[in-house]
Amino acid sequence: MRDEARAVIIGGGVAGTSIAYHLARLGWTEITLVERHRLADGTSWHSAGFVGQLRSTISQTRMIMYSSSLYAELRERTGMDPGWRGVGGLRLASTPDRVDELRRQASSAQTYGLEMDLLSPAEAHNRLPLLDVGDVRAAGWLPGDGYLRPEPLVRTLAAGATALGVEIVTGTGVTGVRTARGRVAGVLTDRGEVRTEVVVDAAGAAAGWVAALAGVAVPVVPMKHQYVVSDPVGGDTVELPTVRDPDHIVYFRGDASGGLLVGGYIRDPQACWPDDGPPLATARGLFAPDLAAFADSWASARRRLPVLRERDIASVTHGPEAFTPDGEFLLGETALPGFWVAAGFCVHGLAAAGGVGKVMAEWIVDGTPEYDVSTMDIRRFGGHAASRSWATRRALDAYSTYYDIGYPHQERTAVRPLRRSATWPRLAELGAVLGEKAGWERVNWFAGNEPGAESPASAVPATPGAGAQSPTPPAGAARAAASARPRGWAAASARPRGWAGRHWSPAIAAECRATADAAGLFDQSSFAKFSVAGPGAAAFLDRMCAGAVDRPPGTVTYTQLLNARAGIEADLTVTRLAADRFRVVTSTASGVRDQAWLRRYAPADVVIEDITGGYGCLCLWGPAARDILQPLTDTSLSNEDFRYLRARQLTVGPVPVLAQRVTYVGELGWELYPATEYTLTLWDLLMRAGAGYGLRPAGYRAIDAMRVEKGYRVWGSDLTTETTPDEAGLAFTVRMDKPFLGRDALLAARAAGGPHRRLRCLIFDDPADVCLGTEPVRVAGKLAGRVTSGGYGYRVNRSIAYAYLPSDVESGCVVEVGVFGGWVSATVVAESPYDPDHSRVRA
Repeated sequence: MRDEARAVIIGGGVAGTSIAYHLARLGWTEITLVERHRLADGTSWHSAGFVGQLRSTISQTRMIMYSSSLYAELRERTGMDPGWRGVGGLRLASTPDRVDELRRQASSAQTYGLEMDLLSPAEAHNRLPLLDVGDVRAAGWLPGDGYLRPEPLVRTLAAGATALGVEIVTGTGVTGVRTARGRVAGVLTDRGEVRTEVVVDAAGAAAGWVAALAGVAVPVVPMKHQYVVSDPVGGDTVELPTVRDPDHIVYFRGDASGGLLVGGYIRDPQACWPDDGPPLATARGLFAPDLAAFADSWASARRRLPVLRERDIASVTHGPEAFTPDGEFLLGETALPGFWVAAGFCVHGLAAAGGVGKVMAEWIVDGTPEYDVSTMDIRRFGGHAASRSWATRRALDAYSTYYDIGYPHQERTAVRPLRRSATWPRLAELGAVLGEKAGWERVNWFAGNEPGAESPASAVPATPGAGAQSPTPPAGAARAAASARPRGWAAASARPRGWAGRHWSPAIAAECRATADAAGLFDQSSFAKFSVAGPGAAAFLDRMCAGAVDRPPGTVTYTQLLNARAGIEADLTVTRLAADRFRVVTSTASGVRDQAWLRRYAPADVVIEDITGGYGCLCLWGPAARDILQPLTDTSLSNEDFRYLRARQLTVGPVPVLAQRVTYVGELGWELYPATEYTLTLWDLLMRAGAGYGLRPAGYRAIDAMRVEKGYRVWGSDLTTETTPDEAGLAFTVRMDKPFLGRDALLAARAAGGPHRRLRCLIFDDPADVCLGTEPVRVAGKLAGRVTSGGYGYRVNRSIAYAYLPSDVESGCVVEVGVFGGWVSATVVAESPYDPDHSRVRA
């Protein structure tokens, strides 16, 4: 075994061997892979091996599509069979909503470049005559699907890696990870130490245990998962297509034994933490069969496959699988520099193995992978993910609902509440309907704002304190505020058609109306906030941000952090508080990730500190915002004295705040940042002060509706690591007269003629057609792009969506958008449909 390596990979399953192979392909050949047992002896060997290419995100789909294309390359390079059987796959739908899901998946498949056909029950039966399709309404056929035999795949990947110089060491246990100067320095094994600055934890269900050796928390939960193989059913079953029957939470395929392999996701799953020691301590360890727990899955399979009614179960595989709190992979570098993770594949490790190896190798070698993997980035979790009890309960919830339809805006309920704003005591009084993001309880809407609600959300709680002295609004103030109502306002609040109206309330429309007519009060304390300070802070942030942040104190800069390819890594605001001190505010879900990106490049004289929990954030937005706020402070809030994108320290009543004149809804207003202990007092004070003006408390669903109207982008859909500011319509935020990370790539793209695609706004002919994201867009009958985000604009009474389209598509062009299997008309417009001249924001 080497005593020094460029990288050490821990785990000899499909992930570890694939990462080794891909790193070697990129020139990193001095690699050691360490496996406690033999290759594939952990979780890989007992995988059912299903490969379903269509996933919930384009990046996962592309990863699995890449995996399928890798097998021919492996055969050529190694002369070995990787165990791939491209037999195609069927997805069955037995309910109307599942049919809608299939139609939506078929639309998404078009945007991903993935072949998928919708079949009638009879056509599905023709594909697999063994099926009973009596209750089937439709089926999806994916000819690129299939299955893998795990051990041939691992052997083939290992052979490919070894041929390129990778050292594979089996029968060797990892006993520790050595660190020095705040980063990885070596891996300790029962055969000695390997010095290295890069460690990849690909230990499957044992990944959390391995990470703990380095002092790192990785929320991988070992879960029991069971499948069976039936007695032979006659004929050649190896080439039968794979089948998923999610309405009956069962899946099946042919098996080399001549029987059928049947698996399922039970509603009452079990975690399998060992009493002591690491998971997977025994090679090829399995649990005793639990046919009572499998009874529902077996009964569903027998209903769907009549041939099984006369067959018994020949064998049971009941083994550990690695699950995560949200059912998504865990990939990327942890808080310990040099310690990487590739684990938590939720029974789909074989399907994605090639893609995982590709993105991890690119990430390690180049700093960023080709695909946007933010939904799989381990940095999406906060510190609470270190709790075994939290991670386990969330993973159990994710497993039990794995085959359920994922409706838009559907909220999970496990392990809640966890993180709460200081306004929590008021939320129940106001009828708050809550959602959750990154562990934070956040208001989606207030039921008290629904028409005819018994307890109006505008009612002010009778609480004592400083707020009791709030000034009385002048006569006619509410009427004056309402006179600012934007033209085209629609008072109607009909439920949107289809899935868009499933998790919805007319309170959303009422909150948009109140914000446009008077003012809305939004609690966004969950915003991730961090301080960047030190002698080098200004120069550092100016190098990191595409916009100019080295400006006078009191200025707010909306900007992006770019990678070397000019892809957008973060979308945030930077406020200069003093010569050597800045405050960065970013989205709730991006805080850990964005801080890690900055810390990666920060010099020694810059200190980055997370201050999220130390400050609340109350947003007062609407034409009456100045009238409500001005009597509460001695600081002039006039447009001349407190301009847009400026920040000042002031007191609101007795509450000290940092006030930033920023908006995400397209209305006049301020973000107010009090210390946490003052936040509830400020909430009560503003609610009382705004009562006579028509102020309403409002939630995130209203914010999203209004930001869509205004054309404000959202990171993770409109903006990703694969999109540039020029493509996203954010060139105005970039200062090319200064150096910044990504500038060279942006200059090169401009020199080559500029972007080939741009994010464009679409207005639908029929306001009832509401997009949810990923819908395909056709121009002149040809597929040209896909929707990134969409929604209903209550201030303009139109349905709006955003899509990346070829740059030569001009405003006024009529396009077609695929919505649940049908094509609907929309028109490309030049500007955001609401207040395009920004007069309301700058009033």
